[in-house]
Amino acid sequence: MRQAKRYGKRERRSTLASSELTEKEFQASVISLAKLHGWKVYHTFDSRKSEKGFPDLILLRGLKLLAIECKTTTGKVTEEQANWLIAFSHVERVEAMVLRPAEDLDAIELVLR
Repeated sequence: MRQAKRYGKRERRSTLASSELTEKEFQASVISLAKLHGWKVYHTFDSRKSEKGFPDLILLRGLKLLAIECKTTTGKVTEEQANWLIAFSHVERVEAMVLRPAEDLDAIELVLR
């Protein structure tokens, strides 16, 4: 299993069963799983007028916030996306990460538990 790209505090492995998922399908799976585990989920529906590179998902539960960029197995993280994730990772109790569908769903679920 490949190492998921993490920004800041610590590295964590993560992936979803099918590497053939589109980013939109994968993101929907992550949202469903997050809601199942009690996370409040924010996703900007139309990001064209938003700040460039802002993470796809912001998840909030209790005192913890996750900033998540969803990418396909081969999708590239832009400089703007990396900068946002790095900025989020400097905040206490915030984890910033890139998740990819090539990772194991069980590992993603561990992040969301």
